[in-house]
Formats: sequence, C-alpha cells, structure tokens
Amino acid sequence: MKREELRALQSPLKKKYKETPEAAIVTLKAKGKISDGISCSVETGRAFAKAGLHPASGGDGSLVCSGDMLLEALVACGGVTMSAVATSMGVNLRDATITAEGEIDFRGTLAVSKDAPVGFKTIRLNFSLDTDESDEKIFSLMDLTERYCVIFQTLTKGVAVTTTSDKVQ
Repeated sequence: MKREELRALQSPLKKKYKETPEAAIVTLKAKGKISDGISCSVETGRAFAKAGLHPASGGDGSLVCSGDMLLEALVACGGVTMSAVATSMGVNLRDATITAEGEIDFRGTLAVSKDAPVGFKTIRLNFSLDTDESDEKIFSLMDLTERYCVIFQTLTKGVAVTTTSDKVQ
C-alpha cells in the first residue's frame, strides 16, 4: 500500500475520532468453548484455533498453546503496526521479519512452587529489517511502532482484567 492510500483510508477516521471521541471506542471480542480433552476452541474471526496444554504442562503438542497465541498476537500487531508506520513515514522496507519469544516457568502454573511466577517472566520482540534507511529513521520507526502497537502497549503497561461467571440454566 502506498502512503497516500493509507492516508486516504485513515484520514476520515481520524477526523471522525477528533470530532466524536466516543466513536473511537471499539469493543473487540473473543469467544471460546471448552471442548474434548483439556482444550478450548477459540473463534479467531477467520477460523477456529484449538488450544490445549503445552507439553511442559502435560499436553501432547498437537494443540496450540495460549502462550504461543499471545506471542503470535504480539508479532502480528507489531508487524502490522510497523508496516503502517513505515508506509506513513515513507520508510522503504524491502522486508521485515518479526519474532517474539519468552520464558515461562511451568512450576508456577502447575503449582509446584509458590515462588515461581505464573505467566511469562520475560518477552523479547525482535524486528529484523532489510532496509537502507538511516539509523535515525530506523530509530524513529521503532519508537513509533512501539508507541502505536496495541498488544505491545497492553503488555508493557498492563491493563485491568476482570472476570465474571454465570451459571447456564
């Protein structure tokens, strides 16, 4: 996509959101259903992903791990954001590969040790860029990608998460 095309798509949205800020608030939803074995089928909007236990917690590796899905969401958001920012800035990227990896101490989730945290201890996000752009432009591209990547910001700043339950009659 060319810079002008992206601006033409986003310009009316930006104008609308400036004039009517509440129009910019969109509720994203995810839905899943517990299924056979110890698994959960998640509607992704395009297909179903069946998540299950990671082999380090008793799974057989045949189902996707929700931790992997979190990293995949970070990579997807980082890649889409970088692509949009590069387009907007006029940065020429011939190619970019985004990777994310992180450590989980499964002693926490398996209740083996109360001292072991439940969740990722660290996450590393890497962008390998094929470009001739200056270091200054790449720094700016990275800064803006981090600033506008929804998943990156959510993970690094944290967000209140509430849970509810109801009983189906």
